[in-house]
Amino acid sequence: MTRVLNISAYLFTPLDDLAGLREVLRARAVASGLRGTIVLAEEGINLFLAGGEEVVRAFLDDLRADARFAELTAKESWSPSQPFGKMLVKIKREIIRMDRPTISPAAGRAPAVSPEQLRRWLDAGVDDDGRDVVLLDTRNAFEVDYGRFDGAIDWRLERFTQFPDAAGAARDELAGKTVVSYCTGGIRCEKATIHLRELGIDARQLDGGILGYLEQVGGAHWRGECFVFDGREALGADLAPRA
Repeated sequence: MTRVLNISAYLFTPLDDLAGLREVLRARAVASGLRGTIVLAEEGINLFLAGGEEVVRAFLDDLRADARFAELTAKESWSPSQPFGKMLVKIKREIIRMDRPTISPAAGRAPAVSPEQLRRWLDAGVDDDGRDVVLLDTRNAFEVDYGRFDGAIDWRLERFTQFPDAAGAARDELAGKTVVSYCTGGIRCEKATIHLRELGIDARQLDGGILGYLEQVGGAHWRGECFVFDGREALGADLAPRA
């Protein structure tokens, strides 16, 4: 059976000449037969691609040969067919819109928790210092409705730009606790966690997001499916597409 490799990756890294970079990446992706979406902004790159394993890995290797993208890491999953209809490369103001231009993960990343460490904390019910661990879902409400971690806080966001106001309103509720924010692949939490810490909240981000957690430690403490923005719609805890 033919299998399609799906990758999700992002990196906050200063970029210029976005128009030229867009043309180079689009030509390279189309020539390789890849489909998906690449978003470019002055703050970095965000991409979702699918295709044959060899061509996907070759595309990533070529991308990492550019020093600006050398640290790019990808989450992987598989599908029996191509989940994207076309290949798009877009230029936007932000690779993940928050409308808080002073928040710059490229200038300094917030602390992260590995999937293995988070599972250990959730198994124990507390962090390594014995403090309560609070999981905070930073995704939009319709995504949360597909699935989430047990007991996670859900602010019923309609869009990510609402996150800062919601965080400010919940500041007292989160004070004194170890807060771990999470999202699908980790990109929203790069900004969300910085903002939480600016509010004085002891927050960390789940490294690699839900997809990284499911890939590395499985579905412990996870309930339901993980919504993805492609033709698969949602993935199970085993990262298999919805039937």
